Amino acid sequence: MALTGTTAQLKAKILAEALPYIQSFHGKTIVVKYGGNAMTDGTLRHSFARDVVLLKLVGINLVIVHGGGPQIDDQLRKVGKKGEFIQGMRVTDAETMDVVEMVLGGQVNTDIVNLINQSGGRAVGLSGTDGPLIRARKMMMRDKDNPGELIDIGQVGEVESIDPEVIEVLTAQNFVPVIAPVGVGKDGESYNINADLVAGKLAEILKAEKLVVLTNTPGVLDKHGNLLTGLTAKRIDALFADGTISGGMLPKIGSALEAVKNGVNSCHIIDGRVEHALLLEILTSEGVGTLIKRR
Repeated sequence: MALTGTTAQLKAKILAEALPYIQSFHGKTIVVKYGGNAMTDGTLRHSFARDVVLLKLVGINLVIVHGGGPQIDDQLRKVGKKGEFIQGMRVTDAETMDVVEMVLGGQVNTDIVNLINQSGGRAVGLSGTDGPLIRARKMMMRDKDNPGELIDIGQVGEVESIDPEVIEVLTAQNFVPVIAPVGVGKDGESYNINADLVAGKLAEILKAEKLVVLTNTPGVLDKHGNLLTGLTAKRIDALFADGTISGGMLPKIGSALEAVKNGVNSCHIIDGRVEHALLLEILTSEGVGTLIKRR
């Protein structure tokens, strides 16, 4: 079907407007935290995969860190367990850790890699235990009701170090690394690490141009439900202090804040429920979420 004059002009305008962004980000690294509805809705999964392939083809180096909370919860229910969270972190006993490794390193990682490859890309799946890519140490949570006390939440880790060599080799060969957020400790024990924390630290290590976090909200919202954007570190600290940012958003915003403080130019918390959200955020001026900037 032939395009009408108006439709053709609109399509041409949209394509032309992407040019300065392609030029600006060509050869740069963008770390993407992939999670939420974008991972479970069929249409959104396919649009994400196509976005990844297109961005790679125009010369942008994407590194993907994925979550898998809903899939882990589904598997836990099958073995008669219920997921438990403290301050946005999953409590992980030994049995839960077995499920986490099976779901993240196997099912979810493989599905994402296959989807990108079927869309014409070249993706390679990695676990943080490969290499090992991610060295972890045990995380102890501070009790917010008793600030002097710590809470043991099991085999939950924080990033001690990341060896970027394998990622850099894959990227140089035009592959897209897809990383499951599991780390290994000095004792060889596996640790479940929040994907937002891994993505933020990886963006720092790789000196990424951007960190993009897909989530199930329009972005960071104020107490009245209004979207906030153009946030600085000072403003985010205030939102933490007054309780505006809480629950599952704590690790997302916390890792984003650390990333921009440590050299990443910007972080974007975007609405993964929007089709082609990744393209809209990277190749247009409007975007679809909250921008967090260094200053």
